[in-house]
Amino acid sequence: MRLDELDRSLLVLLLERPRAGLREHARTLGVARGTVAARFLRLQESGVVSGLAPQVSPRAFGYAMLAFVHLDLAQGRLDPVVEDLTAIPEVIEAHTITGDGDLLCRVVARDTAELERVIQRLIEIPGVTRTRSQMALTQRIPPRVLPLVRSSRWSTDRPR
Repeated sequence: MRLDELDRSLLVLLLERPRAGLREHARTLGVARGTVAARFLRLQESGVVSGLAPQVSPRAFGYAMLAFVHLDLAQGRLDPVVEDLTAIPEVIEAHTITGDGDLLCRVVARDTAELERVIQRLIEIPGVTRTRSQMALTQRIPPRVLPLVRSSRWSTDRPR
């Protein structure tokens, strides 16, 4: 999908003021509400805007610990392992990776004893051959994309 300056400006507004309505964004951009609504729908359908749900902090539910757990897998077991991971609520994210390990999981826990229980559940999944974990101490930069959208390096052209 090709993005233009209006798309970029709309994305910046959506990220800066997510609770404002499309009518307010249209006023700010100086375009018709229907134009903004059509652009927003196109951005959603193409996957540029991927969600509208609020971000909920696991800390609010007592999950004060965050760990990154690397999983090594037996050959050909990726899909069944991922399916089993979805049954563990403390696994809040998982990515296939290059380098050491096959999957990198973000895992939350209330305390070290719970983290150990979660890691033991991970080890018991058929196809998981090894785990390595690292506990996060302090989040220095929260998840963000606004600086990337604002970046002067942002381009609508495909790489040549």
